[in-house]
Parts: sequence; C-alpha cells; structure tokens
Amino acid sequence: MKQAQHPELEQMTLVAVLGALSDPIRVGLVRVLADGRERGWGELRAPVAKSTLSHHLRVLRDAGITRTRQEGTRCFVRLRRADLDVRFPGLLDVVLQVADADDVGAHVGTHDSPQPA
Repeated sequence: MKQAQHPELEQMTLVAVLGALSDPIRVGLVRVLADGRERGWGELRAPVAKSTLSHHLRVLRDAGITRTRQEGTRCFVRLRRADLDVRFPGLLDVVLQVADADDVGAHVGTHDSPQPA
C-alpha cells in the first residue's frame, strides 16, 4: 500500500481546510477525533459506504486536518490538533463548538459509542 502524504504545516491552506470541513460527515469525523485518540478506520461508524468513508478520510488528510498511519494492513487516523491550532489559531475550537451546538455530524461515531436516536 502506498504511503499516505500529509501537507506540512506551511502547506496547509485555509481554503483547503474550510473545504474539507464543508461536509457534515467530515465534521462528524473531526468531532470523533477531537478527543485526541488515534482511531483505526474500522472503529469509525458513519452512514456511508466504506469507500465513501475512505474518501472523506482522504479529504481530511489532504487538507492537513488528520494524519493517517499504516500498520500492516490496518490504517489509523488522528486529528492534527496542534498543527491546526498553530496554523489557524482558534479555528478548530469554533468549528467544534458550533458543530456541537448545531448537532452537525452527530450521526458519525465509533462502533463502541451509542448511536444517535
């Protein structure tokens, strides 16, 4: 499997980050990853096909929002919180606060988290 490419801090652009955050599934993934834990792709639950989930994770990675790590045949993802806070101070906090208040992406979670009603 090809090694995932991640933009360096100075390569991250506001347009790419905002574009990646323009989808409720991707906002939900960011909300799940905001706890700071690295998650295996198989742990993530979203109301889309696996190929579509993979696409959403790639969009987040390409924008610099997440970092993907491969271990054998498994892939793991984590939020690049520190990098985002350095490059775009306060942006992630505001996005998460509003997403939580408006329930954006609440239908995304992990297999061990309760499903929304």
